[in-house]
Amino acid sequence: MTFKISRGVAEKLQNKHKVSASEIEEAFLNRTGGYFTDSREDHQTNPPTYWFVSETDNGRTLKVVFVQYAGHYQIKTAFEPTDGSPALYAKLVQMAV
Repeated sequence: MTFKISRGVAEKLQNKHKVSASEIEEAFLNRTGGYFTDSREDHQTNPPTYWFVSETDNGRTLKVVFVQYAGHYQIKTAFEPTDGSPALYAKLVQMAV
């Protein structure tokens, strides 16, 4: 599948989060668990927004948020999580097994 990143998101990724498109691709490829949705009512979207936490090839931990379409992933954001996402992701992955 291919990745699409809007111009505005690409600018935010580069300027605010210092995350490259190649790092996002690495995180997808290195992911060991599934994708999850945010169950909070004010975070529901149609189609659903998914997220996961994974490392890049250089060991940088990223939280990647995206929408999955038939032929591509539309990236909404990606950043180094400081909100407890890695622990929550690990817990969700364990529960899904």
